[in-house]
Amino acid sequence: MSLAKIIALDLGKFKTVCCVMDAATRESAFETVQTSPTSLHELIVKQLPPSPADALVVFETCDLAGWVHDLCQGLGVKVIVTHANGEAWQWRRVKRKTDRDDALKLAKLALLDQLGPVHMPSPDQRQRRRLVLHRRSVVSRRTQSRNAIRAIFNQQGLSLAKGGKQWTIAGLAQLREHARPLAECDLADLWRGRLEVELSLMQAADAQLKVLDAKLDELGKHDARIQLLQTVKGVGPRVAEVVVLHLDDPHRFKSADHVAGYAGLVPKQIESGQMSRFGHITGRGPALLRSMLVEAAWVVWRHNAWAQAWVAKISRGSRARRKIAMVALARKLLTMLWSMMKHNRPFQTPTSGPPMAALPLPPMLALA
Repeated sequence: MSLAKIIALDLGKFKTVCCVMDAATRESAFETVQTSPTSLHELIVKQLPPSPADALVVFETCDLAGWVHDLCQGLGVKVIVTHANGEAWQWRRVKRKTDRDDALKLAKLALLDQLGPVHMPSPDQRQRRRLVLHRRSVVSRRTQSRNAIRAIFNQQGLSLAKGGKQWTIAGLAQLREHARPLAECDLADLWRGRLEVELSLMQAADAQLKVLDAKLDELGKHDARIQLLQTVKGVGPRVAEVVVLHLDDPHRFKSADHVAGYAGLVPKQIESGQMSRFGHITGRGPALLRSMLVEAAWVVWRHNAWAQAWVAKISRGSRARRKIAMVALARKLLTMLWSMMKHNRPFQTPTSGPPMAALPLPPMLALA
């Protein structure tokens, strides 16, 4: 990559530290500006060489990365959005770590071509992905309220139905019999007021989830990729949209192993001398994608004979190995969905035997 100047940005919520490095002399200069579209636009324009194509802007992925990336592209500048989870970013035993240090390190790594770029979806894709993430946060808030309600009853020595039975119409009616407005509670009944608060929060979360689901369903009806992935029995609209929005362009992945590694569903490998072993999955990449795939794997397993055969092959009939097999099924499911997106083909149920029977098991599972 032929460069004249590297503009490294350490983006902060209120201020941004810029390190401008001359690619030929490796001399660097620093400047601090307010983090706003106007300030960053003026900064980049001021630092550009005569030919914008000879400049490179680099910064870490964060909540601000989307609009900063679009700003740079609008100026015709090459831009790299990188992640700070790679080995090159592991700070150990450092005596000083400042915004200037971070910006300078960004510039040096860019000069050495040691930055791993991340995929930046289009603005529309980013908005849809954030809506999916927002829905997940609302689900988490509802779960917090449900856990708080169970804690309230445990503190009073009262029991509730297990699982989802407590959140049915009859179960909620039972809870409301114990609830009372907090202003009307005396000291002995404050727990009833707390219950009223949590029921109100849970009801509000349920109402917002219906609004979010309606909007996501509307968007999904106009996305052929989401409809395509739902041809797998057990894959619903929520799982399909998470896979589509995170993979985005399936052709950016070289192989099934590549897409599995992106989701963190590949085993860690530890090798030294004659010793080589595989551990748990790396857990890198989008946590929402990974968790939704594991949840979907249980549903797919219940509704598909081929999935049951796949799990039986890996678990070897042992219940202790079933969770390991489910993670393997989640990986298998992801690679299947990726292949369907890549080739634009609906799912076809295998006619005989478990799928992938001729393929070797992943190393972690083969050694388990």
